[in-house]
Amino acid sequence: MPLHGLSMFLGSLRCVAALNHDAKIDCIDAHFVYPDGLAAVLLGKYLNVPVTVSARGTDINLFPSFRLIRPMIRWTLRHADGLIAVSAALRDAMVALGLLRDKIHLIPNAVDAAQFRPIPTLEARRRLNLPEVGPLVISVGSLIPAKGHQLTIRAVTSVCNQFPSLRLYIIGEGSYRVELEKLIKTLRLHERVHLLGKLPNEELPFWFSAASLSCLASSREGWPNVVTESLACGTPVVATRVGGIPEILNSPELGTLVEQTSEAVAAGIAQSLSREWDREAISRAASARAWETVAEEVEGVLFASLKPSATQTKRSTSKTPDNFA
Repeated sequence: MPLHGLSMFLGSLRCVAALNHDAKIDCIDAHFVYPDGLAAVLLGKYLNVPVTVSARGTDINLFPSFRLIRPMIRWTLRHADGLIAVSAALRDAMVALGLLRDKIHLIPNAVDAAQFRPIPTLEARRRLNLPEVGPLVISVGSLIPAKGHQLTIRAVTSVCNQFPSLRLYIIGEGSYRVELEKLIKTLRLHERVHLLGKLPNEELPFWFSAASLSCLASSREGWPNVVTESLACGTPVVATRVGGIPEILNSPELGTLVEQTSEAVAAGIAQSLSREWDREAISRAASARAWETVAEEVEGVLFASLKPSATQTKRSTSKTPDNFA
């Protein structure tokens, strides 16, 4: 892993140099601080063009804890011409690494409201061949320990007496699947908990709309799109108080924040299933920020990173530079 950034730089150098020869690159826009950001900054120095780097989550929440990776992350952040964080929590973590807060632009993610929109619950359940009545919880995320699916599964055991017909559907795939299958077998939840694997993105609006609520018990996050996508479908969320999640669930009318324990997740699920939610209001609140707005904000950061001469030339000919990379 300590060589990934350098390998990405060397592996892409010839291609990027050829692109720059054909049409001068104005700037490089990199997402994920390491290894992508490191490779991008090295390319920028080689080509003498500015580089903007966006922090997404694990690159700041986890990777700096690795002794050999941390210095490269700090170097990347210090030498990037523009920095973007998708949540205030990530921005604060970048400041803790020695960055000036004023250098970091906060640009949260948005949601595709055309795709993630409310579908009548009964219609969605019939389409997915799910029980038409009874509480249904959905959890979307890779099957890795950090997503906390094991906590959500244990939480189901704690609340099943209160909600006898409760079902949990987990969408995602990953290396932790075998362990989750063992847990489901041990707790005798094979009729209540279902691992659906990875599903097409186009199906997610039906699953969110069919659910009584969605649950994300992660130990770390940047700005999890699955939370905003659930909300855009009108489905309330039970989620752990980590990363940018409190910034998304900024009102008790949108969902319930919990600590990362099975007991807290269980209490959050029980509380959320026991109250009425205004699903239309949830959808409206979540859909207020569009990806077009994000694009405009990112474009502003890219323009700000350009050298004065390049900025003047580009703005005099077109709003958008021709060769952002």
